[in-house]
Amino acid sequence: QLQLVDSGGGLVQPGGSLRLSCAASGFTLDSYTIGWVRQAPGKENEGVSCISNNGGRTNYADSVKGRFTISRDNAKNTVYLQMNSLKPEDTARYYCVATIHSIVDCLEGRFTYFSSWGQGTQVAVSS
Repeated sequence: QLQLVDSGGGLVQPGGSLRLSCAASGFTLDSYTIGWVRQAPGKENEGVSCISNNGGRTNYADSVKGRFTISRDNAKNTVYLQMNSLKPEDTARYYCVATIHSIVDCLEGRFTYFSSWGQGTQVAVSS
């Protein structure tokens, strides 16, 4: 059974940083595009960033470009999201998702054929 475990969330002041991790068990991540999706209270899911299976291609939502960096260490079967210069509007529950779709489809939330989701990790940005 494919299982993803998200971690690294927490409470941070505006301007602070967090690093989220997405660890896989039961399968190896290197066959999948991995994405981070967030959901704020009362809002729809928003694609944050996605990375191709070999890490060669990445994309980002306009709202996080220049502040967030996605990376993967296939040897550790883990994907990371480094979040810097955090803003209150980044407050949300962040989920990692493994999919066979492209990073373009991933960021747009198009997971028609397959996706596996972590349980999410809460990020709160507040002074």
